[in-house]
Amino acid sequence: MRIGILGAGGMADALGGQWARAGHEIMVSSRDAGKAAALARRIGPAAGAGSFTEAAGFGEAVLVAIRYEGVLDVVRTAAPALAGKAVIDCVNPVDQGVLLNEGGPSAARQIAEAAPGARVVKAFNLCHENVWRMTPPVFGGRALAVPVCGDDPAATELTRRLVRDLGCDPLDGGGLARADLLEATAAFMIGLWFAGADAQAVLPPLTHAFGS
Repeated sequence: MRIGILGAGGMADALGGQWARAGHEIMVSSRDAGKAAALARRIGPAAGAGSFTEAAGFGEAVLVAIRYEGVLDVVRTAAPALAGKAVIDCVNPVDQGVLLNEGGPSAARQIAEAAPGARVVKAFNLCHENVWRMTPPVFGGRALAVPVCGDDPAATELTRRLVRDLGCDPLDGGGLARADLLEATAAFMIGLWFAGADAQAVLPPLTHAFGS
């Protein structure tokens, strides 16, 4: 599969590198052409670099991996090339556990509005980039589960395939309307992690989820 990545930071490096190793072709992008080219070289021969519009046009799927503060400008720039594409949003509108868009639409919804015709899916936003560098992310003998929220069945299935390519288990998180819950979950968990708490410890296992 051809995967375009809007961004050339840590998430682009981690996910793009893993997907390249899984056999996909990658194009990364940045405002800084040198940064994008350096990342493409680091990922390897399956990767190239281009502008945001070029990466959007290249990908059958497009990962949006831009900091929240600048993401809408980038998406609007690439919007014509994103029409009809599966657009995977891993952006967290969060700063040290605080939601930056509290009371407003989710980052995923804002991206969908900025790129009419794009088939937006929310995924990969609950973990630090270094988790995605693990091969595979397994904790306590269990593969990491990755919630996927989206309205388009083909785009969500494509995203689930990319989750499985990382050695993770995709979870059906519902439609894109639930992306705001996924982003709020990230904010809450990040706040706990910054406080030095083990966020995983706050939830019981499924066998006790309903009072059994």
